[in-house]
Amino acid sequence: MYRLLTMVGLLATAQAGPDPHLPTPTYDSVAPSLPADLRGAVLIVSKTNGWRHIEHLPRSDAVLADIARDLGRRSYATENAAVFNDEQLRRFSVVVLNSASGDFLTPAQCAAFARFVARGGGVMALHAAGDDSHTAPWYVRTIIGTRFIGHPGGPDQFQPARIVVDQPRHPVMAGVRLPWSPTDEWYSFASNPAARGMTVLARVDEASYRPGGKLAMGAHPVIWTNPRTKGRVVYSALGHTPEAYDDPNYRRILVNAVRWAGR
Repeated sequence: MYRLLTMVGLLATAQAGPDPHLPTPTYDSVAPSLPADLRGAVLIVSKTNGWRHIEHLPRSDAVLADIARDLGRRSYATENAAVFNDEQLRRFSVVVLNSASGDFLTPAQCAAFARFVARGGGVMALHAAGDDSHTAPWYVRTIIGTRFIGHPGGPDQFQPARIVVDQPRHPVMAGVRLPWSPTDEWYSFASNPAARGMTVLARVDEASYRPGGKLAMGAHPVIWTNPRTKGRVVYSALGHTPEAYDDPNYRRILVNAVRWAGR
């Protein structure tokens, strides 16, 4: 009987196949062919060498392309990280890291990304672009400024929580209507990124949901910018679910962030 149950279990595992949330990490070496008329465009990157957010990526990619179009900008969506080279990055004004996870850039590609930011290129990093699967020192220091430590699990993984806007006059937060209590997967971090020079734009009120003891931060940032770079860098921890990208407040923040980061 035990042998039969074991065989059934192995068969079920084999039929299930690999977990699509955990793709085999790959590194790209051949750059994509870009449309000839891309100038000042929005680059949307959802390359995943870590956890792949298969639930929201199709919707968020579409919403981000719509936002670029509504702002009068061309966009180009790719999962080919070889686009991170000096020549091709010059054709974009802002890079959107759409839950791009894991160390998806080679050292040379990361260096090209650093030069893009240093000469004034904008970055909007979303959700898993700030998780702990990123280890490249420049990326952690410049894009995130802290270390992801987890989120509630089980029945508490997705909870409504109240957003507190700390910088209502910042262009990224313009037009956000309060009170606002979206349902999301609430990331926690090892420290407040403000301690590393980041400017916190919004935080989540921990009294409005159940973060769990080890995940409680007290002051709990969810959206912040890096004012220490020539390029404009903004990170948002929100956006796990596809529905998040149809939330009027969050869509307004994304529009603002693309406009602000892309100048």
